[in-house]
Amino acid sequence: MKEIRFVVEGEPFGKQRPRHNGKVTYTPKETHDREELVRWAYRRACRNFRFPDGYYIDLRVIAYMGIPKSAKKDVRAAMLSGKLRPAKTPDWDNIGKLVADALNRIAYGDDRYIVDAVVRKFWSDHPHTEVILRGYDPEENT
Repeated sequence: MKEIRFVVEGEPFGKQRPRHNGKVTYTPKETHDREELVRWAYRRACRNFRFPDGYYIDLRVIAYMGIPKSAKKDVRAAMLSGKLRPAKTPDWDNIGKLVADALNRIAYGDDRYIVDAVVRKFWSDHPHTEVILRGYDPEENT
């Protein structure tokens, strides 16, 4: 099993719905830019490595959301300890979808090979997203 870990700096971002202008369906610029940032962070961490086609992928995403400046000291402490968690947008599934789509054909051949995935959200003074990819050959796991 091969494992890759990398960090995407900045506030975690979720995949937005496609937009329509009457004739064409397109991906919003913010989503496109964030997918590019995920790809850049991946390539910085492991250059051009790509899991072999057919490998099963386990995707773990840990989103660290920035604490609002208005948070009082006791609330802030509860946020940092993990006692309070960010039940706010972006939704966990949109965060995971953005990462999975961004790495499609970059880290793995197709995201249909993601057979296990977890997205967790926490508060932090340093907003970022940690991504862990584990790939394994299904023939070796039987």
